[in-house]
Amino acid sequence: MSKVLSSLRYSAEHEWIDAASPAKIGITQVAADALGDVVYVDLPEVGDSVTAGETCGEVESTKSVSDLYSPVTGTIVEVNQEAADNPAILNEDPYGNGWLFTVEVSEEGPLLSAVDYASANGGNVE
Repeated sequence: MSKVLSSLRYSAEHEWIDAASPAKIGITQVAADALGDVVYVDLPEVGDSVTAGETCGEVESTKSVSDLYSPVTGTIVEVNQEAADNPAILNEDPYGNGWLFTVEVSEEGPLLSAVDYASANGGNVE
């Protein structure tokens, strides 16, 4: 069963967001496990505007290509170049070194608690 961290909030589209400012965003272990081996990540660029619930990139695996959705509206502050250069890190450490980008948040989209996300997606809250 996939790990869901209690310290984070989640989107229905399987992105996580922390409480920092700017907010750090990544994909959940549920998503990483479902995708299989991640081989490519297309991330937004620093300075780009993102809108909650809208696509802002892609994650490609050996199984499929999935859109990345921003859980918040705001401006991209930083992009994790390590994830772009070594996409396998999304499988190895999705909540740590596999983060994707940070956003200066102007508005949140609909976010789920860890318990709600885990119950909807079969994850284990830790």
